[in-house]
This record gives sequence, structure tokens and C-alpha cells, in this order.
Amino acid sequence: MEMYSLTPPDGGYGWVVVTSAFFIMGLTAAVHKNFGLFFLEIQNHYSVLTSTTSWITSTTIAVFHLGAPLASALSMHLSQRTVIMVGGLLAASGMIIASLGLSLPWMYLSVGILQGIGVSFSWISANSMVSHYFKRWRPIAYSIASSGECVFAMGFSPFFQWLIDRYSWQGSLLIIGGLQLNLCVCGALMRPLQPAQTSTQGKPMLDSKDECRTLKKGTFQWDLIQRPEMLLYIVFAILAVAGFFIPPLFLVPYANSLGMEQYWAASVLSVLALADLLGRLACGWLANLRVVRNLQLLTMLVTALGVVLFLLPIAQSYCTILVFSSFYGFLFGCVVAIHVTSIVDIVGLDGFDSALGLFMLFRSSGGFVGPPAAGWLVDWTHDFSAAFYLSGICLVLSAFFVVLVDRLVEKKKTKLPDSCTETTDHPIPKADSASV
Repeated sequence: MEMYSLTPPDGGYGWVVVTSAFFIMGLTAAVHKNFGLFFLEIQNHYSVLTSTTSWITSTTIAVFHLGAPLASALSMHLSQRTVIMVGGLLAASGMIIASLGLSLPWMYLSVGILQGIGVSFSWISANSMVSHYFKRWRPIAYSIASSGECVFAMGFSPFFQWLIDRYSWQGSLLIIGGLQLNLCVCGALMRPLQPAQTSTQGKPMLDSKDECRTLKKGTFQWDLIQRPEMLLYIVFAILAVAGFFIPPLFLVPYANSLGMEQYWAASVLSVLALADLLGRLACGWLANLRVVRNLQLLTMLVTALGVVLFLLPIAQSYCTILVFSSFYGFLFGCVVAIHVTSIVDIVGLDGFDSALGLFMLFRSSGGFVGPPAAGWLVDWTHDFSAAFYLSGICLVLSAFFVVLVDRLVEKKKTKLPDSCTETTDHPIPKADSASV
């Protein structure tokens, strides 16, 4: 099998990759972060319950996660560039079909399945490219790339509401589908890292420090699931993702239930996105300083995020909702900035692609169950506060498993001090800025 050096260039063309990933995050995750604006429109159009409408979002989330191992395997077998471009075509097709407004099952198929798998292909491959292009600056590079979700979400919130008022929800989805075709352009900019040079005997010419950081092309490491620390981190992901997707989906309906006008309610998502952006950049900078271990920082942030969601229902006015949404957005951004890159601390860079696929695959169950469960609670209690309580419980419980993972990782380091496994918790000498 062909061997690839995983020594990141830490700059150069890597910043083009980060810029491309920035737009990919915006055209995928930011769209779904603002999909709550379409929630009431779709519910009224089909005259269904809140929990029934929630299945559209939960199907998208589930397929997005279930497609992660396939996206990782295809990226290793083909290239991230190809997978991102295919994902762009699928995502755009899903929105265009949904704009026809045929029936609710068609919404599950188009927005749920086609959009979900398209976003998965693009998002997973973009994250993989950023991680492989950077080592010393990986937390900052990932924070900048992922902040595209926040920057686009701030603009998409009023833009989507304007589209709905001007062209209806169906026309809006058609326009969004056209915008997502730009994922193909972003994918074309994702130039893969070149294979390592080989000697006359056909062996890779690597320094001793790089001998343990190679990747077999096309090999998906399913056996990573057998590691206790990886298994516990997946449990954390299942609980956390169950809570992640509930607040953005129910914030606008909650604000509307308090009598706020649609545009004021939509502005809450813009403020949340701004706070999210600041959180990602701040936490990326803090993680790069390595004052505390990534997993320790993640534990504190997830716990604080859960507490904020427990308190959010006491907000009964526009200003108080903005305050709690800002806290939620900032802490959520901090969590997002490090929860994916922390996988490198657990399995090393050589296992990152496969571990990310497994991580996303198994946490899909949380994303699939979370929004409908919250919707059922809202229908049963007739109170949107129940959705935020459920989200807070899931996040606080998930923090317990991060503590266990951190202890296992540190225990393994003490037993294997000379291990080749790459981590990002300790200072690393700056890599040479070799051209790619």
C-alpha cells in the first residue's frame, strides 16, 4: 500500500485550505443552525405536530453522522477534494428537491437524507484536510475554519428571514440550494498533501521522528472502537450531541411564544452566532497556549454549557434571552473549537480520520433522538422550557465521561512515555514550513 507522510507543513498552502474550510463550514453547518427559521413555516404548511416536524432536522443530523465513516473511507481511498465536491452536489440537490414542497416524506428524503449525506461528505473531509495540514497551529487553524459556521450564521439569520418573507419558504430553499453549489468550488481548492518521497527500494524516506506518523491509504481503522478511551469519548459525544441541536431549533419558537415579532426572534440567532464565533476563536487561542489539557478544558466548558441551558428558561424578555443566548453561544463555540481536535489527543494523528468517522457515526444516535424527544416534551408540557432542561441534563452528564477519558489518556502516557502517539497537550517544536 502507498504510504503518506503525516508531517504537517504548518502553513503555506495550508492557509488556503483553512479559508476553503471556512466557507465549507458556512455553507453546511450554518445553514442548519438557522433551519429553525423554517420550522414554523413547514409545520403550518403540512399541519403537523412539533415532534413530527422535528424529525426533519433529526434525520438530517443522523444521516450527517452516519455518513461520516463513509466520508472518511472515501477520503482515504480517493481524496478529500473529490468527496467535498460530491457532497456539494448532494447537498444542493437536497435543498432543491425540498423546495418543491411535495410532501412531508419528501422533506425527510431531501433535507434529511440527501442534504445530510452531502453535508457529511463536505464537513468531514474539510476537517480532515485542516488537521493534516497543521500540527503546532492546529487548534487555531481549526478555530478559524470552524468560525465560518458562525460568520455565515450571523448573516444567514436575517437573510433567510428576508427570503422567507419575499419568496416563501419553498423559494428560500431553492436559493439556498443554489448557494450550496459553491461547495464544489471550495472542494476544488482542497489540494491533497503529496505522498512522501520513496527510496530506490520503494520505502518512504522519513526522519526517525516521523516514522510512526504515516497513513495507509484506503485503510479504515475499525479497531479503534476497542480502545476504552475512544469508547468513552463516543458515549460523551452521544449525550453531548443530543443536547447540542436542541437550543438552536427551539430558541426562535420559544421567543415567538413570548410574543416577540419574527425578526426580533430571528435576531437572537444572529447574536448567538456572534458569541459562538468569539468562543471558537478565544478557545482556539487558549488551547494553543496549552495552559491545561484539552480534555480538562472540555470538561469545564461542557459542564458550564449545561448549567446555562438549565437557567435559560428564566429569560422572559428579549434582553434576558439575548444574555443567555450569548452565554450559550460563547460556551458552545468553545466546545466546538476543541472537541474534534481532542480526538488527536486520544488516538494520535495517524488514527484521526478513522476515529473521526467512528466518533460521528455513533454520536448520530444522540442527534437523531434529541430534537424529537425535546419536541415530544414540548407537546406534552406545552412549554418550550422542557426542551432546554433536557438539553442541559444531557450536557452535564456527558462531562462525566470526558473526565474518565482524560484519566485513561494520562494513565496511558505514564505507562508509555515514549509512545509515537501524537498529542496536542504539550508544547511541540514548530514544523518546517515546507511547500506542498
